Amino acid sequence: MKPVTKSDYHQRMLRVLIYIQQHLDDSLGLEELAKVAHFSPYHFHRVFRGMIGESLQKHVRRLRLERAAHRLKNTGQSVTTIALEAGYESHEAFTRTFRSMFDDSPTGFRDKVQPLAFKQVGASIHYVANGALGGFESVSYGENKMDVKVETIDPMRVIFMRHTGPYDQVGDTWMSLYSWAGPRGFVGPTSIAFGVVYDDPDVTPPERLRCDACIIVDRVVEPEGAVALQQIAGGAYAVTRHVGPYSEFSITYARLFGEWLPKSGREVRSAPALEFYRNAPMNTKPEDLITDIYIPLEDQP
Repeated sequence: MKPVTKSDYHQRMLRVLIYIQQHLDDSLGLEELAKVAHFSPYHFHRVFRGMIGESLQKHVRRLRLERAAHRLKNTGQSVTTIALEAGYESHEAFTRTFRSMFDDSPTGFRDKVQPLAFKQVGASIHYVANGALGGFESVSYGENKMDVKVETIDPMRVIFMRHTGPYDQVGDTWMSLYSWAGPRGFVGPTSIAFGVVYDDPDVTPPERLRCDACIIVDRVVEPEGAVALQQIAGGAYAVTRHVGPYSEFSITYARLFGEWLPKSGREVRSAPALEFYRNAPMNTKPEDLITDIYIPLEDQP
């Protein structure tokens, strides 16, 4: 039997982290997660804490509370509904735990961070159907216009590397991924790279922000070291194009969630956002960078 390496442990822990993110509504018992990682349940908790830097229980609770905070910020769902979806049986228990993490009540947090369009009834937003935009709807807010379309995409098989930390430091992860993928033939004129963005910088501490640098693959790949495989869910997404520096993504996200979503009749699906980078910062001025931002939507009934 071949010896277990640090790379093996890294791959197994990545499988667990992806599994947790995709099953936040499930019970996520210790034995279940240990089985996903092929670890002994007896030692799994210690391995998880040692590699991730927080206990399994704290990690799951934090992700559920951060998802709840994201919904408080970006949806019109009631606090009670969000509390139940986060696994709390009462408004009081949810409020108590939420305050311990965010130093504010759910209602107080919502009042501070929710986009303007949620707060002002009758905000000046309207839609103009325009076939020339290829399915986009024009969203006017004041003098500015935002083009949004709803697109259904197929599941995507990708190689990826996980970045944990401030989003403006993800460049090194991308360089490492391309250094690995290039010699193996996964980088070329037709290759598609995108980021899977799990966390909101207004909710998650900078050192805990998670992003996966991904390249779509169409053949069998053996994971190696920090490079792993995963399947990105397909489905309906709201899509808008951001033109300009990556540092201004928050403006586009705020408009998409705060202006388009409340008037769209759609609900956000519990899945991460995707960012498709249509050109590269190495040879493009910041003001000319083009990124298509995909927000996952629930299927319409």
